[in-house]
Amino acid sequence: MLDKLKNINTFIFDVDGVLTNGHVLVTESGEQLRQFNIKDGYALQLAVKKGYRIIVISGAKSSGVEKRLLGLGIKHIFLGVSDKMAVYHQLIKEEKLKADDFLYVGDDIPDLAIMKLAPLAVCPSDAVEEIKEAAHYVSPKAGGAGVARDIIEKVLKIQQNWFDAQPSAHDGAINK
Repeated sequence: MLDKLKNINTFIFDVDGVLTNGHVLVTESGEQLRQFNIKDGYALQLAVKKGYRIIVISGAKSSGVEKRLLGLGIKHIFLGVSDKMAVYHQLIKEEKLKADDFLYVGDDIPDLAIMKLAPLAVCPSDAVEEIKEAAHYVSPKAGGAGVARDIIEKVLKIQQNWFDAQPSAHDGAINK
């Protein structure tokens, strides 16, 4: 699998269960709150800083999620998506993605069709069984607990791009 990481320049992530722990806290007003991992955030912003493309495709539609991703420098954000496969195919065409350029990280049944097509499919350790079976790599990290950091760090290290002479301590928070 490590050989497949040599040419990766694009990471495509699901949100709930991948970038978050999959728990949704619903407030009395109906707002749905999610929990992200700060170490995943560091890896995501570093990848953006180093010129990698980060794409997020999620069924979740949350202004908090969008703010978090924008704060990390991610520009390709597709939220509230009911047909992930359509967005996936659109991205491959519009972004001119080649099979050895990208990987996809998913955790549950809505990701399964993409996982079966993706040239490199990755999932967290707590993904559902069908996803684990479709994955080329099952991270030892759970969703929202370092799976994004794990795969980004592997790619950047194999490409000798992990070290940052001026690492950012910014947590990605934006005020709007």
